[in-house]
Amino acid sequence: MKSIILIAFIIIGCSQNLPVQTEILNSKKNYIKNIQSGLDVLLSEKMELIKGKTIGLVTNNSGLDNKGIPNYKQLMNHKDVNLKVIFSPEHGLFGEAADGEKVSYDQNKSFPKVISLYGENRKPTIEQLSGIDLIVYDIQDIGARFYTYISTLGLVMEAAAEANIKVIVLDRPNPISGIKVEGPILEIQNQSFVGYYPIPIRYGLTIGELAIMINGENWIDKTPNLEVVPLKNWERSFWLDETNINWVKPSPNIPNLDIATIYPGMCLLEATNMNEGRGTNKPFKRFGAPWVNKKILNESLNALDLPGVSFIPVSYIPSDIPGMANNPKFKNKVCHGVEIVIDDRNNYNSVYTGFKVLMTLKKLYPNDFKINSKRMKKLWGKDNIEEFKDWATPSNHFSTISKKYHLYE
Repeated sequence: MKSIILIAFIIIGCSQNLPVQTEILNSKKNYIKNIQSGLDVLLSEKMELIKGKTIGLVTNNSGLDNKGIPNYKQLMNHKDVNLKVIFSPEHGLFGEAADGEKVSYDQNKSFPKVISLYGENRKPTIEQLSGIDLIVYDIQDIGARFYTYISTLGLVMEAAAEANIKVIVLDRPNPISGIKVEGPILEIQNQSFVGYYPIPIRYGLTIGELAIMINGENWIDKTPNLEVVPLKNWERSFWLDETNINWVKPSPNIPNLDIATIYPGMCLLEATNMNEGRGTNKPFKRFGAPWVNKKILNESLNALDLPGVSFIPVSYIPSDIPGMANNPKFKNKVCHGVEIVIDDRNNYNSVYTGFKVLMTLKKLYPNDFKINSKRMKKLWGKDNIEEFKDWATPSNHFSTISKKYHLYE
């Protein structure tokens, strides 16, 4: 994959708030005003946890406090904290890299060392952790199993345990709420970086709750001393736009909450020969191919009467978008397909909708539509998506087990 070296970003990052990918939503109505992220709680009430410590920080552009100040800047400005190294996940420290794009950073003397965990290694080495007393993890997740930040979480926790270093996870909301659990539980033979734990595709936990569950269920080879700094005043039913916590684009192709809600189901198209909306400003929200009849596909999907969702016909041309899409499927070709419209997000079943889209495409275009079975096993988590019929048992089973790790009602 393409490698990019970033010096300017680090220099800019020292002098002002994050330069890219922030897209903060400021016009909210009827939101809950007093919710605090784990970072805000740490800074206002629990600085004793990191006082006098040499820290390794795992973060990206989503790690902002309630004033929009990056976590690394807050830690750098604290006289009793030594921020020695920053570890960044896929997409880079500033959310500047497209899907699968490798990132490396040159060192700037006025900034902590930055190490990508999506480059030569995805797990911190003993050498990289040398001299560190504490690892702090602060990244906004979106509640989908194949979002690689949670795989990075487990690998960091495992490395910390091996080095006898404590881990603190600063909790953040599950932006698509913590109520709904959907999809099959990953079978361990299909484990990969896009599916690291035996959890459903949409798992209904915050990142802090998931960290506790990783430890409690022994899903990694060695578990660390773990502490979660919880959110204040968050409830499972809250969507992110019902809170005072600003939306910040957590990765280049999740630009808003609407697409984050769609993503758990429509990311399955990445294992097919359909364009999944990459190369447009509406990734995952629209999909198509040159051989699709958009009118027939639109009518077929709307005829399913899926809860909380409708479809409209569209045509579009995918193209390269720097930092967002490199060589998307059917680049520079006219694609015909549909766009997803969420009519009722509380009743919308993202994973089930994605499944029905796949089955409809297979039925309508048996000679053109192709599923990459090896890739699909990694995303779906089970060996044959076409044979999946039991939707209730996996989600009910996981919900029962995961409840003991809930931090919020």
